[in-house]
Amino acid sequence: MLLKAGERSKKSVIPHFWANDSFWVAVFPRCFNTNPMKFTYLGHSAGYLETGSEKFLFDPFLTGNPKASVKAAQLNPTYILLSHGHGDHVGDSVAISKRTGAPIITTFELANWLEAQEARTVAMNHGGWCKFPFGRVRFTIAFHSSSMIEDGGRPLYLGEAAGVVLETEGKTIYHAGDTALFSDMRLIGEDAPIDLALLPIGEHFTMGPKDAAKAVEFLAPKRVVPIHYGTFPPLVGDPQEFARLAKGKGAEVHVLQPGEALEF
Repeated sequence: MLLKAGERSKKSVIPHFWANDSFWVAVFPRCFNTNPMKFTYLGHSAGYLETGSEKFLFDPFLTGNPKASVKAAQLNPTYILLSHGHGDHVGDSVAISKRTGAPIITTFELANWLEAQEARTVAMNHGGWCKFPFGRVRFTIAFHSSSMIEDGGRPLYLGEAAGVVLETEGKTIYHAGDTALFSDMRLIGEDAPIDLALLPIGEHFTMGPKDAAKAVEFLAPKRVVPIHYGTFPPLVGDPQEFARLAKGKGAEVHVLQPGEALEF
């Protein structure tokens, strides 16, 4: 039915191809989750997220990590996400960035320090979202420190520690970095409903199982993977205790061994 200018049809007519999901997926592929994502736990706080179009590497402490499931040379990320400036999180990020060309997305001071080492970086800070071709990234607060120790034991300040929220291909991933429990985690989950949360449970330097289970209640994620435990003697947090305490809080708890993966 053809209408003259200014006329409106009395009946809504939707072309059949508009009503077909495959049409919209073809036109707007990044707005639809057409394939599952794969998260591989690499040990300590390192993780590798593979989507339909990108590969994201979180906190790549691999060399010198007794729990690492892969070597740095085996990974080819398109982006690297860093939560803070401690050596067990920065890890191999500079070497991987130089080899692959993957930019390191992190907080301002840490990004500048890494750029001085000839890594590609994107400097952000806590609060607002930054848009990328794959979606967007936001840094949240984290109650922790962020520094490297120079010769003589003097700490080099590298900005404030952070959590990382990644939105891509219709899903949201929250890597809490190293942090204590804080009640504003509720706001993180309210702002962007979380499909996968990565939470430290190691005690001593971060939350332990009890506080991490409370974080699950605050964040309300669909799935959660415990991280940052068992790598070194002080990190005594028990993932099975965490799973027991988090049971009934609405999230699927996946205790992954280094090298194991979760599709979602």
